Amino acid sequence: MISGGIEVKVSRLESIVEQIGEAVLSTTETIERLADRVDHLSIQVENQGKQLQQQGCQIFALCDAVQSLAESQNHTLQKLTQLTQTLDRLTSLIEGSDKSVGKKN
Repeated sequence: MISGGIEVKVSRLESIVEQIGEAVLSTTETIERLADRVDHLSIQVENQGKQLQQQGCQIFALCDAVQSLAESQNHTLQKLTQLTQTLDRLTSLIEGSDKSVGKKN
């Protein structure tokens, strides 16, 4: 009887140890899958960081180009203003010259 009781206890212990082993294996597999997912997410985040850095550089270059364009346009506007003033003066001189020629005749 004692021997039968020990065998039952040993059998229970074996069953418990087997269940613990299966749980450990299952947990290990789950952790490995989670680690793979975290690695994948880490790579994605790193790639997105690089893309953001590239986009930042592109935005900086675009801002610089827009600033250069604005400065160039401002310079062109100044030249056009000078040209307009010069043409106004020439027109005035020509009109004044035409009036004085008309008076002589």
